[in-house]
Amino acid sequence: MQTFREAILRATDAFDISLRKLADEAGGSYEQLKKVRQGKSASTNVDDANRVAGALGITLDQLLSGEYERPPSIEIAGAVGAGAQVPVFEAYEKGTGPRVEVPSGIPTSGIVAVEVQGDSMTPVYAPGEILLYTRVTEEGAPDDAIGRICVIEDENGHGWVKQLRNGSEPGLFHLVSINPGAETMHNRKVKWAARVRFNLPPEAVRKL
Repeated sequence: MQTFREAILRATDAFDISLRKLADEAGGSYEQLKKVRQGKSASTNVDDANRVAGALGITLDQLLSGEYERPPSIEIAGAVGAGAQVPVFEAYEKGTGPRVEVPSGIPTSGIVAVEVQGDSMTPVYAPGEILLYTRVTEEGAPDDAIGRICVIEDENGHGWVKQLRNGSEPGLFHLVSINPGAETMHNRKVKWAARVRFNLPPEAVRKL
């Protein structure tokens, strides 16, 4: 069994989380955890220790024993607009974006994560929602994307999440908003479109 200090050192490394963020998510004192990590305080009370473990999604026994696995995660590539115009689709260079924890069972290979900005897709997708998709084609919209909610890059390099429908002419598409108060984008050219495969509601999003 590890000491609480050893457990904190291992957990912040395993979960790739800063001590300050861990303290915030646990609703505890950053200064107290900092003292523990520095060896200036031997331990903390059981309630605070349980909150730290809970913030990591594990039990206190797992935290102290070190018997847990690093949760699967996916790097966030950028943001997509749901009414909001997002000028830079892929905001981070590969390997530099924040990571988001995903439930076990969701594949991580070949999956891209983006964050929703704007409310034109509510109540289906809310601002802060994380959408996961896979690019099937480098360019264009595959047949199975028509009629589906997709992550889309338009001809101007803007990223959107919209329902994709055929436009009035070949090569043009309607980008439809779910929110009845939002406008549909008619007859737009798109660089590519990919169906949303999974989503993480804002309350379930845990960035690492």
